[in-house]
Amino acid sequence: MAQNPLLQVIEQTGREKGIDREILVRALEEAYAAASRKVLRTHENIVSEFDDSSGEFHIFAKKRVVAEVEDPDTEISLDDAIEIDAAADFDQELRFPRTAPEMGRIAAQTAKQVIYQKIKEAEREKIYNEYIDRVGELINGIVKRIERGDIIIDLGTTEGIIPRKEVSRVEHYNQGDRMRAIIVDVERSGKGPQVVLSRTDPRLVLALFAMEVPEIYDGTVRIVSIARDAGERTKIAVQSRDRDVDPVGACVGMKGNRVQSVIRELRGEKIDIVQYSEDSLAFVREALKPATANRVGMRDVERREVEVIVADDQLSLAIGKKGQNVRLAGRLVGWRIEVKSETEKRSEVEEETYSRQRAYELFGRLGAPAAVVDAMVEAGFRALEQLIDADLEDLTLIPGVDVDLALSIHDQAEVVLAQVREEEEEARRLAEEFAAAAAPEGSFDDALAEPDPAPEPAPPPPDAAEPGAPRGEE
Repeated sequence: MAQNPLLQVIEQTGREKGIDREILVRALEEAYAAASRKVLRTHENIVSEFDDSSGEFHIFAKKRVVAEVEDPDTEISLDDAIEIDAAADFDQELRFPRTAPEMGRIAAQTAKQVIYQKIKEAEREKIYNEYIDRVGELINGIVKRIERGDIIIDLGTTEGIIPRKEVSRVEHYNQGDRMRAIIVDVERSGKGPQVVLSRTDPRLVLALFAMEVPEIYDGTVRIVSIARDAGERTKIAVQSRDRDVDPVGACVGMKGNRVQSVIRELRGEKIDIVQYSEDSLAFVREALKPATANRVGMRDVERREVEVIVADDQLSLAIGKKGQNVRLAGRLVGWRIEVKSETEKRSEVEEETYSRQRAYELFGRLGAPAAVVDAMVEAGFRALEQLIDADLEDLTLIPGVDVDLALSIHDQAEVVLAQVREEEEEARRLAEEFAAAAAPEGSFDDALAEPDPAPEPAPPPPDAAEPGAPRGEE
């Protein structure tokens, strides 16, 4: 028995578009119902049903059972519903057969539009479901076109897009070029799902190493973290699950062949591979390579800050061009890293030592107990101005300081500050007087400050005649 032509079209379209047969049937039913409403010019809730055996459509008017009928086209009372179906109840929908109309050109056009729309929706849903679970996966494609800096990639079943911001600034592509990229998102939009790709995402580096390094692919070596400035430099931290496998060596490969393959794919981007460590300070030391750290110390655990001291000749290497090395190292370990040279640290220590000694000297004049002076210095106070500007609450947080003592310290600090300023002014005046007294008379400086006046010309001899005067008789 020959198959119904409409069923043949449904099955053929399903195979070509990769759409489930049931979705196509529902699309046809909705299209036929929309066309029927247009032909019948009714406000009834018309639905259609496709008969697989005959290949024909049957249409019905659906009405909801309600207590009080407001719209006879879509509602029916319970009494009337019971006459049709004894088991009818409120909110139940009953279907009333209607005669299928003859379809004209306008109705056929309406059906065609509905079918086209439903098929496009089904295709979009299929593509979305296909790619949404592949986010983070490396995918190959061909550059189809470039639109205002965005690269459109042909993925075979659909198109992907690499936004301009997701392309490294050192990379340039032309139509027809093959490329690899990471799927970072699948967006639902009016024109269909948009597969968003990236060439700058750190996961691209991870995927490329997984392709080149068998130990990463089989899980023996694990990439713990990645920090990347696309097109310039990338740092990766690796860890081995096998004591006999060197994770850094495995990623570098014999004569660097493995890492060089990744570098070529990334158009010459520099890659630093470092050993991961559970010890945060040791991890920071590794992350700063190729610079060598002399000392690494914890500054603030809660704020995740560390301080690194390097030799003077290692400072520029540790910081890197425009701070890139220390910035990537901080992102790799998840800590804020402050790098200082030995000279800077030495100066800082000397300055801190002097400020503490000066604080002990000044605070000792406040009349407070020695233990309170120690506590104030340990709390970070270094100058009398800090004690004067501090709130009462801040002062009472110092061990051994109550409200009365805090008020006394504040008042005495103002008195001592005035005394100190007088002493400094007196010392300055005495220094100036001493310098003036020590300067010898007629010193070179005095000569520069007040130059001697020019000598007056000598008077002419008595017998000398003035120029131009007539000679007297001899």
